[in-house]
Amino acid sequence: MSNPLLQHWDTPHQLPPFDAIRAEHFAPALQQLMAEHRAAVAAIANQPEPASFANTVEALDAAALPLKRVSLVFHNLRSSHSDAELRAAERELAPQLAAHHGAICLDEALFARLDAVLRQAPQLELNEEQRRLLQRLHRDFTMAGACLRGEDRREFADANEELARLSAQFGQNVLADESEFVLRLSGEDDLAGLPASLRAAAAQTARERGLDGHAVTLARSSVTAFLAHSSRADLRETAWRAWVGRGEQPQRDNRPLIRRIMALRQRQARLLGYANYADYALTDRMAGAPAAVHRLLEQVWAPAKALLAREKLQLQALARKQGLNPDIQPWDWRYLAEKARLEHYALDDAEVKPYFSLENMQAAMFDVAGRLFGLSFAERDDLPRYHPDVKGWEVYRHGELIGVFLSDNFARPGKSGGAWASIYRAQGRNGGRSLPITVNNTNFIKGSPTLLSFDDVRTLFHEFGHGLHHLLSDVRYQRLSGTQVLRDFVELPSQLLENWALVPEVLERHARHVETGAAIPAALIARILAARNFQQGYATVRYVISALLDLELHQAGDGVDDIAAFEDEVCRRHGLPPEAGLAHRLSHFSHLFNGGYAAGYYVYLWAEVLEAEAFAAFEARGDAFDAELADSLRRHIFSVGNSRDPQQAFQAFCGHAPSAGAMLEKRGLAG
Repeated sequence: MSNPLLQHWDTPHQLPPFDAIRAEHFAPALQQLMAEHRAAVAAIANQPEPASFANTVEALDAAALPLKRVSLVFHNLRSSHSDAELRAAERELAPQLAAHHGAICLDEALFARLDAVLRQAPQLELNEEQRRLLQRLHRDFTMAGACLRGEDRREFADANEELARLSAQFGQNVLADESEFVLRLSGEDDLAGLPASLRAAAAQTARERGLDGHAVTLARSSVTAFLAHSSRADLRETAWRAWVGRGEQPQRDNRPLIRRIMALRQRQARLLGYANYADYALTDRMAGAPAAVHRLLEQVWAPAKALLAREKLQLQALARKQGLNPDIQPWDWRYLAEKARLEHYALDDAEVKPYFSLENMQAAMFDVAGRLFGLSFAERDDLPRYHPDVKGWEVYRHGELIGVFLSDNFARPGKSGGAWASIYRAQGRNGGRSLPITVNNTNFIKGSPTLLSFDDVRTLFHEFGHGLHHLLSDVRYQRLSGTQVLRDFVELPSQLLENWALVPEVLERHARHVETGAAIPAALIARILAARNFQQGYATVRYVISALLDLELHQAGDGVDDIAAFEDEVCRRHGLPPEAGLAHRLSHFSHLFNGGYAAGYYVYLWAEVLEAEAFAAFEARGDAFDAELADSLRRHIFSVGNSRDPQQAFQAFCGHAPSAGAMLEKRGLAG
């Protein structure tokens, strides 16, 4: 039988033929494509002609594309539509792919040619994007150990292979813990405090799992909503302990994996001449060094803790007034905060959610993209899809097709938790025009209709910002397209787009009551805007301690034997109030061990400095859709990918270097 992954995909926009793809197709396809990639690279490395930009640098970018086409399908499905067979394939193939890419970067003849072109670069007539591609590829190789020799090269390569295997196992352990836990709610007492929309969602969750009654899972939108509304402290504690205990089950304990991952990362960093992995990773970030990250986090930490202390006093007073225990535990915080939100801002999910249906909020984000960037979205029911939940649109700009947008919005077994954006194909023009295919993943609980909290709406806009980064990309080389930018720049477009979810005219147009069709009242919009910084101390403290935990772990390197003790020591030394709790225990911190954010969780705050300044430019104009600014935003931020230095790209839009003032003001932490 022929392998569909190795065939031409005669489908709309050459989307993968998902209905024909099986888990057993991936190993033979990827192994064949790796062999073909090795042969293509060997031909580049061993050609008799002197190294040039065209025959070495540009050729390398093009040679990677066939393998990349199938690798992207594999990596997307293992996150969005996994089963036992696909997880087994991942355990087999992840180390093979890592070894393959590592071997290419350690090819001495190939690196010698790349190095020769870099030395010639001042005399070559290269445009800005070509220079950037040359610099990025050369850095890719050096960061992957191309300058090492002898046993050091072999040790670095072996570490890559083992790290890929450990990372895959880490992610699968977290996914299994998230998928297996179900908190069954078997009577009215168990449902106490839950609003009608959450009861309906819990009933739908139970039906999907073949259960009677109602159920809560560890999908983020399910467990966090339950913690905010359930008046049963015992059930909240059960759900909270399951949530924070992911990755620590005896049969799937991630802590030994973390110790080994850290030892390997530290060894690789030292082989390349760095004191620790954090120093190594941050050389290729806007921050440049851990000291710069610490300075940013320190600017936020003290005022955030002070704000959290005031929030705690408010919650304790509310608990006493309602006859509840004022000794707040981590599983109590969201519950009391929801009551405080209702008391101080008159914001009740029962009133708010009916105005925020998933369908209407997707229309809102498409409208924003149209008004800012001239995009239009045409839904296609006939596009191939890997699950019935997936929807697809053709995306046009001023009448020209520029890409395909997919959305996969609902939680289900076999799908990773959280929210993320990815691609099935990157934009580029090297070897022919390549239209991007991007996919947004969220984990909402399906309803009829699906109603969102305002935090859910912001998540939807956030991931759409990543999607637009791919769709608006306008570069020649796929290595530089879309979100393939420095890690502390990649969150700028996504966090920036969240601002348009709060623009009153967007809400007035699209926040329509699901039953009456009435526009959201202006008074309710005013209350939502007034509450935008509600619980900002809690949110900021939990984020910053996670960033500090990440950074200090990677500065400590392989000197951490007891993972839980290390967590406790970092939290104690920085004075984390115990009732706030850790947003991310290391045992399930997939950003660090299965997601590419190692020594980089700080990047959301770094990008927030950038996006606060960028949106302030629109606010200064008094028009969130100012045409001149929107076009500048597209040209300098969304379209350039990694074809320009990010600092230069940001200054081209804003006209000055970024500073933290606007971010502190926006979070309510200034002064």
